[in-house]
Amino acid sequence: MKQLLLKYRYYWLGLVGVLLLVYIFILPSSLFNDPYSTVITSSERQLLSASVAEDGQWRFPALDSVPEKYATAVTYFEDESFYWHPGVNPFSLVRATVQNVRKGHVVSGGSTITMQVVRMSRKDKPRTFWQKCIEIVLATRLEWSYSKEEILSTYASHAPFGGNVVGLRAATWRYFNRNPDDLSWGEAALLAVLPNSPALIHPGRNRDELQAKRDRLLRKLRDNEVIDSLTAELAMAETIPSEPLPLPQRAPHLLTRAINDGKAQQNLQTTIRAGLQDRVTQILETHHRHLKANEVHNAAAIVADVKTGEVLAYVGNVVLAGKEYDSQVDVITAPRSTGSILKPFLYAAMMDEGQLLPKMLIPDIPVFINGFAPKNFSKTYDGAVPADRALARSLNVPAVQLLRQYRYEKFHSLLKELGMTTLTNSADHYGLSLVLGGAEGSLWDISGMYAGMARSLNFYSEHTDRFKYNQQNYKPLTYLTREDTAEKRSKNGLLSAPSIYHTFTSMLEVYRPIEESAWKIFESSQKIAWKTGTSFGYRDGWAVGVTSDYVVGVWVGNADGEGRPGLTGVEAAAPIMFDIFDLMPKSSWFKEPLQEMISLPICAVSGYQANEYCTEVDTVNVIKYGQTLHQCPYHKLVHLDQSGYRVTSDCESVNNMDHVSWFVLPPVQEFYYRSKHPSYKKMPSLRSDCQLINAEIMELIYPKPNAEIFIPRELDGTPGRAVFEVAHRRPETTIYWHLNDVYIGETKRIHQMSVNPGGGDYELTLVDENGMSIKQSFTIISK
Repeated sequence: MKQLLLKYRYYWLGLVGVLLLVYIFILPSSLFNDPYSTVITSSERQLLSASVAEDGQWRFPALDSVPEKYATAVTYFEDESFYWHPGVNPFSLVRATVQNVRKGHVVSGGSTITMQVVRMSRKDKPRTFWQKCIEIVLATRLEWSYSKEEILSTYASHAPFGGNVVGLRAATWRYFNRNPDDLSWGEAALLAVLPNSPALIHPGRNRDELQAKRDRLLRKLRDNEVIDSLTAELAMAETIPSEPLPLPQRAPHLLTRAINDGKAQQNLQTTIRAGLQDRVTQILETHHRHLKANEVHNAAAIVADVKTGEVLAYVGNVVLAGKEYDSQVDVITAPRSTGSILKPFLYAAMMDEGQLLPKMLIPDIPVFINGFAPKNFSKTYDGAVPADRALARSLNVPAVQLLRQYRYEKFHSLLKELGMTTLTNSADHYGLSLVLGGAEGSLWDISGMYAGMARSLNFYSEHTDRFKYNQQNYKPLTYLTREDTAEKRSKNGLLSAPSIYHTFTSMLEVYRPIEESAWKIFESSQKIAWKTGTSFGYRDGWAVGVTSDYVVGVWVGNADGEGRPGLTGVEAAAPIMFDIFDLMPKSSWFKEPLQEMISLPICAVSGYQANEYCTEVDTVNVIKYGQTLHQCPYHKLVHLDQSGYRVTSDCESVNNMDHVSWFVLPPVQEFYYRSKHPSYKKMPSLRSDCQLINAEIMELIYPKPNAEIFIPRELDGTPGRAVFEVAHRRPETTIYWHLNDVYIGETKRIHQMSVNPGGGDYELTLVDENGMSIKQSFTIISK
């Protein structure tokens, strides 16, 4: 025998080596390849929402650790020697064999928890002697590669708990509506015995048998002094759950978004605050009950921390609306017409370049630009309006005037740099309508852009060195905690701190809903820089507000795009936004960034840098670039004779003149301005023997130079007519109208004339009773 062994020693050594290699590599790299549910939790680790796995099972991603109560209960029930055996307990195997022989059938397998993990990973192969041998080998190999804690976690994550519930975490939520860490001893014991026969003792069926097994385990824990008698008695008094509970769906739209973002089958701890999420949801549901009376069915809201950009509440839609009204659509990410919500960015951008001062007068008169004729929401004009009031009142015509000056190409580029990802077309595609809702934006992007402005202003006040602006100020919002990156600072930001500060200050004056209109009289009221937007056709109502700590964005409308009368940002979205802000801690107002500001004498009437003729001058802190803006163009020196008539040196001696400072607007601006400002003093009349240039007397409102005009037919089929209009400093003056040198009529006081001469090129000539005249060329397109 010895000679035989020596003869084949290399053979035996090779065989042993092969078997050793097989043993080393027999364990698969991944024990389980099952699909998992996608689970999102709050920042406090409370369950927000979960999706069922692809195979229809509620199987949450694997646990990292097992709660102590459950670990104790399951090891006492399934495998008391778990922490010291090598994967197999020979005594248990012998005992099980004896029991099976006596009963004549399999009543016990003698499997350890490690062997059960192997069996579950192999999808419960038949309980044969050969399969048992394989399980034994794999169990010892599993113990070699995994710690006891990892093996127990794997078991708890994949054990069946009845029905389509797999894994401890899914079971605790389905049966007890809580996290595994919050289990009582009675609940832990119940879940410890449940995987032993999940098909037979499903909660709700065979309750007596399930309770008996649980109580036996509790008595065992008591007898082994793991728990005391009182704890055991109280645990046994707990009722058995009657049926699985529905899982929480507190953030269903965020769950869908996480899946769409490529984070499926993961356990995601989000930045959402569970309590705030619930209360924001309740606020939207409350407002929904009122809005649906006007057939407005959808609403969305987002709350984020300004400093970090972390989202604290994410309600993508009102679930109460039902699938009939597209409640499953996540409106937070959906591109929608922006209305006026982008105007503050233009206001800040122009101030940043020294093209605008906070209270500078902007023309608010009818404009016609290549067929584009914007109108204010009120369908009226102010003639001239301070820039901050134009922003607060969300006037459309001044905004277009500013964008025309700033150039829409630059604004398009700036919006993309600020974080607007929905501008998929060229700047020419949007044109001047870009600032009035001609482009689509998402609540996610726009809320993030407002947060970026606030962040830039906040961080600026924390740094007084030369490099004040963090290049990461304008970063997208996030619903997952992100690692802090090294700050990269630069001398200039996309928007300077002074321009943002003045913009936010102007946004304090936005007209609030009736219930918020008295906010200024209360010292405890929150200062909120906010803006609304209403899209064309009343399809979208926006409201976005920002403080030094938080940004709140709200959208209201119908997901299918149906417009409804009265669906405006002020009336529909703003009340929701203010209700949400009432939930948040009060924030201090932004610090004035004096390091980049200068004190400048400003004309109190025009808002421009004061000239020598301005009679009321205020000293205001403005952005440094503001000093490059030209001085007030509206205060002029007017020369009057002794009777109060206006004169020139051509008709009166300078020695006989009184030189008076006068606030004078151009004729068209004056025409509308006077109706809103009764205190406005018209220029004194020109003495009859004096002459001034025509442009100072009257100005055409419509048509504009070289305009191309299309006149549609009326509803009854008759030819329509275009209404031409002129502004005159003395409305009572008679104006005579001529078209291609043919007299067509005269006007007095109201200088409007309706015409339809047919297609062709025309020249309009206007002559007033004093002989002043102006001419304008235009074309009427017949088809």
